[in-house]
Amino acid sequence: MKRPVLRLALLLSAALGLAQARPVAIGGVVTSPRIETKPLQHAAEGLPLWFLSRLNVQVSSSPLDLRLSYGDRSLTYVQATGWSAQGLTLSGPLPAPEVYNSSVHVGLEVLRALGLPTLADTPDVLDFAGTPPVATVPSTPPPAVSTPSVPSVPAPVIPAPAVVVPVPVTPSVPVTPSVPVAAPPSQPGFTPLASLSSVRSSRSLDRNIEVQRVVLDFTAQVPYTVTRDRSGLTLTLPGVSVSPQTQTLASGDSLGVTLGAQGGSVRLDTGGGVSEIFTLSDPYRIVIDTTTNLNPQVPPPVQQDALPVGVTLRRQGGLTLLTFDDRYQPKVVTAPLGRTSGVADLVRSVGGVAGVNGGYFDPASSLPVDLVALGGLMVSPSLEKRATVGFDVQGAARLGYPRPRYLLSAPGLALTVNSVGARANPLWVTAFVGDGRTAVGADGLSTLILSGGVVSRVQSGRVVPVTGEFAVTFDPGRYPQLNLLPGSPLNAALNWQASGWDDVREALAAGPLLVSGGRVVLDAAREGFDTSGSIWRATRQVAFIQMGGRPGIAYLDNGSPDAFARALAGAGVSSAMRLDSGSSATVFVTGGYLHAGGYLNTVWSRTVPNALVFVPKAGTSARAESTDSR
Repeated sequence: MKRPVLRLALLLSAALGLAQARPVAIGGVVTSPRIETKPLQHAAEGLPLWFLSRLNVQVSSSPLDLRLSYGDRSLTYVQATGWSAQGLTLSGPLPAPEVYNSSVHVGLEVLRALGLPTLADTPDVLDFAGTPPVATVPSTPPPAVSTPSVPSVPAPVIPAPAVVVPVPVTPSVPVTPSVPVAAPPSQPGFTPLASLSSVRSSRSLDRNIEVQRVVLDFTAQVPYTVTRDRSGLTLTLPGVSVSPQTQTLASGDSLGVTLGAQGGSVRLDTGGGVSEIFTLSDPYRIVIDTTTNLNPQVPPPVQQDALPVGVTLRRQGGLTLLTFDDRYQPKVVTAPLGRTSGVADLVRSVGGVAGVNGGYFDPASSLPVDLVALGGLMVSPSLEKRATVGFDVQGAARLGYPRPRYLLSAPGLALTVNSVGARANPLWVTAFVGDGRTAVGADGLSTLILSGGVVSRVQSGRVVPVTGEFAVTFDPGRYPQLNLLPGSPLNAALNWQASGWDDVREALAAGPLLVSGGRVVLDAAREGFDTSGSIWRATRQVAFIQMGGRPGIAYLDNGSPDAFARALAGAGVSSAMRLDSGSSATVFVTGGYLHAGGYLNTVWSRTVPNALVFVPKAGTSARAESTDSR
């Protein structure tokens, strides 16, 4: 059964078995300094010899051979003959040691053959149990269900969801036995270390994301190796007795169990899904979680039980509220002037954890139609009539109706800038923040380039300011007080003309203001909205909100601005300002299924020129939380 999967390079590489460096954890804690697996020529991944002592592997080497010991097992490599084993039986050839960055590395296949137990083997982390082995020398051959002669290592409960966050199974879809496993053959042709006692599976669906869990129960801890390919994966279980079977799972995937001369194997054909593997103890189990995007034409949903720490999601009917604690602050993020970008890309560009599309814009030019301010500079002028949200350097929000103007000041000079934009009017003083490609000025006009409170250069005619340069264009005959020389002091500052806005550095206008003081305050006429037009139709709605002292994002599946305002006030929101809605409405949260992030909107939205993004404050970090229980 073939199904489309989200096109993420890392995840697809993992699904195809391509080499990718992964961080290594021991007992659920990522190594520090950080150790990662390395891609080798003859092995998909490997680790250096000098690191193996931390995994309780004893290493002895000479110019002629290499010996690795783990408990009562050992592997010896001689260049002429390859690997030989003591205390274990090899199920196939192992890759030779290789030199990577001047250090000798061995493939993970070698360590698995030694029987090193793992807590998790996922595309994001390789987590070793980290408990020293207990060597045992049985006086008589063990029965099929006895403790194996491989290192007996109790697998502790996985303690660090930040290291590995397996996809949880929806509680309403319990894992139940799908096909009973018959008693294994009494004489499999080898001395069994353990037996596969049952195979269980479940399937859950969240919008377009399918989550399948397969649980393999064993009578004792077992060694295993994983081989991945385009169609799925194979678990090789040396020394494990199994009862052959085949079955079709509820997802349509196929699972087969076979018995060979050296042990059992389990084949899972996933049709392109991305699988993560981890182990559990008491009793010992190998768990395979496979996640598949069944329809890439639909945005993947937010995975609610794996939200970034400090982010709270609340649903009330068709209304969804995301709030952020004091680890985060909102900021305005823009695409290059005259261009648009996906909200997810804008979030990732600044290391954010979530974001929502911003203000209104002209689809033909991709230019904002109202105020956008960054770093105390207007990159788009204000209509001076619609609700605006502003942020100071700490991210504290202001909601109101400012009328921002630039004030130019120098000794003996105070002048208000008439216009903001690239197109100059010879009757006015015009300011523009350069983007490196847009020209300002015209014949007969002068342009001052300001930097650090002084005039850095003066140019006539057409000028292309570099990105971030502040340009002032004017008619030198009409404004002789601006005929300044390079090096002359001249400062440009925003006057917001609104109480409490003096320290605001970023701002975005949209509107209307929906809620203030916990009450509906929507006034379309004041803000110049035509309620008979499409902008007032019932559609997807988004807003910047404040609730319980925290900033956040609101999303409504469908409704008018009036209905949106009533729903927000009814949910306890203290203040809210509507953002561009309808086909632009997008709310993105990082993490999620397949680590591709998730969306509150159920249909893809168009790209936008700007967004409000929640970023970690300096000195803090965000990681996913998980309420997974197994």
